[in-house]
Amino acid sequence: MTTTQTALKTQPIAAKVLFTGKTHSTGGRDGAALSSDGFVDLKLPQPHPAAENLFAAAWSACYIGAIEVAAGQRKIKLPASPAVDAEIDLNLADGAYFLRARFNVSVPGVDHDTARELAEAAHGICPYSKAIHGNIDVSTNII
Repeated sequence: MTTTQTALKTQPIAAKVLFTGKTHSTGGRDGAALSSDGFVDLKLPQPHPAAENLFAAAWSACYIGAIEVAAGQRKIKLPASPAVDAEIDLNLADGAYFLRARFNVSVPGVDHDTARELAEAAHGICPYSKAIHGNIDVSTNII
């Protein structure tokens, strides 16, 4: 089975594409990443920590939206926007590279238990969280 067939098997056939991010990246001393819309235009002379920082920014932005969706589904009015400090570690053990993630989540004006519930629900909503499920050790702290 090809990757495309696998993806179709796990995703609804009639899925509506909401957005497609498109970038061109090059490596080496003059490495760079450029998105097709020009929003992202970065020099990347070293692949790390740029990759981890970009992944942390993208994942946490998506995750914030997922917290807001989870609140809406539960009819919880958020008095202020949530915030996430995301840390992505690149690790090496036994010759294999792997990632670990830590999310420090703040949901101002919401009690700790409700914030925890929203944060947990958000991992089930956020496409990034769902994509890494079981592949990256993730700890989520409510601050």
